[in-house]
Amino acid sequence: MNHFKMVAVLATTSLLLLMAAPEATAQRNKRNKKQTPDAITLKNLQKHIGILAADSLEGRRTGTPGEQKAIAYIQSVYTGLGIAAAGPYGNYFQPFEVDEGKALGQTTLRINGKTLIPGTDFFPMVWSPNGPLSSNNAPALNEQGTAWWHDVKEDLETNAGNPHFALEDHLKSLVKSAATKGATACVFYNSSKLPDSLAFNKKDRSTVVELPTVFISQQAFSALGISPSNPVQINGTVALQATSRTGYNVVAFIDNKAEKTIILGAHLDHLGYGEDENSRNTGGPAIHNGADDNASGTAALLELARILKAQNFTGANLLFVHFSGEELGLYGSKYFADHATQPLDKAVAMINMDMVGRLTDSTHVLTIGGVGTSPAWPALLNQNAHPEFLIKIDSSGTGPSDHTSFYRKNIPVLFFFTGLHTDYHKPSDDAGLINYVGEVSIVNYIVSIVNGIPAKQNDLVFAKTKEQSMGTGRFKVSIGIMPDYTFAGQGVRADGVIDGRPAQKAGLQTGDIIIQLGEHLVTSVDTYMQALNRFEKGQSTTVLVKRNADLKEMKITF
Repeated sequence: MNHFKMVAVLATTSLLLLMAAPEATAQRNKRNKKQTPDAITLKNLQKHIGILAADSLEGRRTGTPGEQKAIAYIQSVYTGLGIAAAGPYGNYFQPFEVDEGKALGQTTLRINGKTLIPGTDFFPMVWSPNGPLSSNNAPALNEQGTAWWHDVKEDLETNAGNPHFALEDHLKSLVKSAATKGATACVFYNSSKLPDSLAFNKKDRSTVVELPTVFISQQAFSALGISPSNPVQINGTVALQATSRTGYNVVAFIDNKAEKTIILGAHLDHLGYGEDENSRNTGGPAIHNGADDNASGTAALLELARILKAQNFTGANLLFVHFSGEELGLYGSKYFADHATQPLDKAVAMINMDMVGRLTDSTHVLTIGGVGTSPAWPALLNQNAHPEFLIKIDSSGTGPSDHTSFYRKNIPVLFFFTGLHTDYHKPSDDAGLINYVGEVSIVNYIVSIVNGIPAKQNDLVFAKTKEQSMGTGRFKVSIGIMPDYTFAGQGVRADGVIDGRPAQKAGLQTGDIIIQLGEHLVTSVDTYMQALNRFEKGQSTTVLVKRNADLKEMKITF
């Protein structure tokens, strides 16, 4: 949808949402006079999280109607507080595109008069060009001017014990060879019982090959009853198309005409029904309400805006940013950092809240990251003055949340986090499990930090820290880069290189684009991870990177 139309939809939605309708100002003020400040904060947190983590928002997946409801609600809160919009079009919304890769489009295939279902019976290889599939020849006879058939059975059997064999790369080489010999298309199938692990990987950004290419599933091929020696009539079309969805950051601003700006942020998106394969749910599709992740941070940010506005805080300009696309790889914060709606050269600090709703009653641990990004932070945090917390310090300015995007702009950051739990990235992360009293304490603590930030811009200087390892997860090895998940080109761009890890020792630099590991082509984050899984600790290979316009090959040891 055109983003101007989307803005109109969001504005209309904001007015229609009964749950978001602001109470009459006089009635609200009268009631609030009877409550303590903490009681007001507690009630507001409960309201915000209850709305944002409701089933009706369907998990707030980036670019969905559920997320649009969340955005409209956030807008209504800022409007009610009288805090100005700071989006690029005179409203609260900053749109950005999320590259979704390719979709099947109007791809069709008929074999011997039988229509095959795309995505079930067959799929085009994502690196196939668009074009017609038309041929009438026996699969055993690969001749000029016909579609060439190839059974991957022998390839799988021959390479069953070879961990470095990549079937997809092999198929690309077969297509290239077929094209030089006059083939018009390629049709691959698997007549064996060995798994081929081939699938339509929509985010694979491999270079398009020379011929339209499809893969027929084992079940469909068996049902067709094709004989290699008998002619097979093929008619169809490969019609892949690029796809994207639009996410929206929500941006509000208190302009105090100060020489410096403090950025406060939290991501508003979550996992939807788990469509992006980032859920830990072992069942079928289900709504992931994301109460802690990150309705808790979103609610805390709204309360910080209310409290600081009510305090008439004038020590700095205050920029409030609710990021979308965090769960996809920091899309929204990275886009904002590159297209800031207020000058970043005035930004002296960025404070990020991600999962701040589960302060445990037993340990009271509050993790604060980014403490090493300025020598002024330790004194400002004043750990011993807050006995309700056991504060755990992490010096790194990077990590799996939105503050990383601002650290990379040389801005001191702080990251507030109450820890992982068994409901993380599961449908069970619900509003009833939030420790609202604990979150009130965290909000008050952050207010005190904001009030303590030095009055002069140069009093809070930036310092580089070590890159934080993202962990190898289920992978046997890692090379020690932070991938740029928003990179839309072929390969994997290093958004950061971790000191002391294989990539840094090999000579890789931030901004390098990895295009090959050993003999394995790297076309996307997915193929990069697949390549890593083919190596063991202690093994050495080469890594081919693109640095600006140059190609560089380096030796790397895992």
